[in-house]
Amino acid sequence: MNWNSNTAMHDELVPSRYAVKVGEIDVMVISDGVLPITATTMATNVAAPDLAAWLKDEFLPPEILDWPLNVAVVRSGDRTVLIDSGLGTEFPGFPRAGQLALRLEAAGIAPKSVTDVVLTHLHMDHIGGLLVDGLRGRLHADVQVHLASAEAEFWQAPDFSKTVMPAPIPEVLQSTATRFLDMYSDQLRPFETEYEVAPGVLIRRTGGHTPGHSVVRVESGGERLTFAGDAVFQPGFEYPNWYNGFEHDPEESARVRIKLLEELAASGDQLVATHLPFPSVCHVAKAGNAFRFVPTVWDY
Repeated sequence: MNWNSNTAMHDELVPSRYAVKVGEIDVMVISDGVLPITATTMATNVAAPDLAAWLKDEFLPPEILDWPLNVAVVRSGDRTVLIDSGLGTEFPGFPRAGQLALRLEAAGIAPKSVTDVVLTHLHMDHIGGLLVDGLRGRLHADVQVHLASAEAEFWQAPDFSKTVMPAPIPEVLQSTATRFLDMYSDQLRPFETEYEVAPGVLIRRTGGHTPGHSVVRVESGGERLTFAGDAVFQPGFEYPNWYNGFEHDPEESARVRIKLLEELAASGDQLVATHLPFPSVCHVAKAGNAFRFVPTVWDY
């Protein structure tokens, strides 16, 4: 499968796409850009000095972070699967995100070639790209959108009581999810626990971050890669019990995170996650009672 760009005009100084082979399945990780968030969002249940020490050790700024946004495209058999869609371009406070449509074009991936969309959950930085002109209207009218039924149900009356988000984010999240569910109602294909979207591409509900949060496992020829969505954030390896402010059930999120990282450390499978530094392709190693992020060496 040829991922090469056919439009040199879109060349960028900083790479924004990275291709991985998983057996006979092609995976491309694409950066939707970055969005600024308050650093305190990364750990809402720890003392400020502990978070400040971690940020300093990671050479990260103490107040506002640039949060990566990673999306994936998977080609298996005759199916082309888009996993999440980034933020979109209608949020003026985040001008460096919403790059997916342009970067799909630069990668030579036509929106009409997408047969399936998989959504890890319905936060706006995962569905926004599907609401704007870059993708909306350029996808096949019969494209199938897969998400956990528990996720669709949750956004009928979402509970933000355990989150720690700056205003007006909760209201924007709810209105964006409501608009998305209405806009794509005819194409939604909800599943209960897991569903094989394409040969070797399995979406599985984990819950935690949101009730219907899901991960995607890609498996072929004895090789495996998991797209973990928002199950794992950057501090989550060293401090898997730290809560993220966007988690609707932080205690369950920590349980899901630890279980997933345990599984990946034991299996040696590769991991990709939405908010890990691009391209985020890595392995997980045990480190005492915690874990280590081990970046995969880039293959040119």
